[in-house]
Amino acid sequence: MVFITHFWKNALRRLEPSAWLAAALLMCFASVALASSVELAELRIERTDGALLLNTSLKLELGPAVEEALDKGVPVYFVAEAEVLRDRWYWYDRKVASATRYYRLVYQPLTRRWRLNVSGEPLSSAGLGGSIAQNFDSLPEALSVVSRQTGWKLAELSELEPDTRHNLNYRFRLDVSQLPRPFQIAAGSQVDWNLSLSRNLRINPEPGR
Repeated sequence: MVFITHFWKNALRRLEPSAWLAAALLMCFASVALASSVELAELRIERTDGALLLNTSLKLELGPAVEEALDKGVPVYFVAEAEVLRDRWYWYDRKVASATRYYRLVYQPLTRRWRLNVSGEPLSSAGLGGSIAQNFDSLPEALSVVSRQTGWKLAELSELEPDTRHNLNYRFRLDVSQLPRPFQIAAGSQVDWNLSLSRNLRINPEPGR
């Protein structure tokens, strides 16, 4: 990334003003293209065995700054959050249920493998107990797990009131607060670290209830 920026700056000095503006815009677009991004490919609710389950699929891309930190062995944390709300016209919507998944991804230089911890409780370097750990040969393989929540139980169907409107709020983000202090400071000025998504889904009443 540093080499690319240096190359562009030298090239811009040799251009005419009109060409300089076009090249500068191109450089901006190239920087945006390289930034981290997350898009929602699927957000679906299903009812199975008396439970309300969530299935999601994300298109997740990490920018150069995030990948560079991972290559240096810095753990990166992601959080997926979901909550079910009951509509109330006379007051704020009532929270019926909520669930959170925490992810800790780190590269292990000695083994050249990627280790991913997944838990329903907050994770940190000091506390990984109770989490499920998996090892992967490549970063895309690890991210494919982070970007999917399949059969995620949110609530019992008995908790949902029949003939009442409910909504699902879903959020996914990169948790910058878990980074080492120097990276937290750098993240404030680097768009690569600004990775988050938020969506709302109407939950239709269960047929026959």
